[in-house]
Amino acid sequence: MLDHRQILGILASLGLVMGMASGVEASEQSVQHPTSTNQFRSIEQPLSLKIGVTAGGLTLIGLELWWFLFSKKQVNTR
Repeated sequence: MLDHRQILGILASLGLVMGMASGVEASEQSVQHPTSTNQFRSIEQPLSLKIGVTAGGLTLIGLELWWFLFSKKQVNTR
């Protein structure tokens, strides 16, 4: 079974690989300059994607709060 450090190392390396892969993909995309720079083009996303991203973000926020505030045992100061 993997210990805590190994799991964190695997997650960190996956994050680095995914970050580098998305950077390469972004640099390979061609840049098209619109004729009018004061207008933004709206890209409509499916509702399920919006809900999924929101739920994932809230889950990560909850995990961070648990990790930093509630995961450690309280020290008895008597």
